[in-house]
Amino acid sequence: MEQIIFYILAAIIVIATLFAITERHTVHAIVYLVTSFFALAVIFYLLGAPLVAVFEVIIYAGAIMVLFLFVIMMLDLGHPEKVSSPGWRDWWPATLLGGVLLAATVLLLTVPHAGPAGGGAIGVRDFARALFRQYGIAVEVISMQLLFALVGALYLGRRR
Repeated sequence: MEQIIFYILAAIIVIATLFAITERHTVHAIVYLVTSFFALAVIFYLLGAPLVAVFEVIIYAGAIMVLFLFVIMMLDLGHPEKVSSPGWRDWWPATLLGGVLLAATVLLLTVPHAGPAGGGAIGVRDFARALFRQYGIAVEVISMQLLFALVGALYLGRRR
């Protein structure tokens, strides 16, 4: 069951990231990228790395996306008053991906599974070793995803 959820979430990440790259409206691109970040956080939780999942949500889906949104607002890239309000045709990909992500999360929480073993408090040194030895590739994947998002934001923000 977890393997099926993993593949569903992986598909959501790929599709949402492609929509984030190809979307013309920058705020919509940010919504797609946040969807991708949340799906990646659920995958990290599935893989037994709840701390990395929490970091993904707090740092990337929270702080970095707020920073991107702030920069986009300061650059004033579009004129929302000239754009008509989006209809169902514009929002169906985000709604579909969000619904699948919500269903996968509910299914993950309702189906009993063997979670990570609880332990005592660890020090900073042990935490750093665990983060960069066990989860080093995950940290690199997150940093590459952030780099792609930055390149996409620079591409969308350039003046023509």
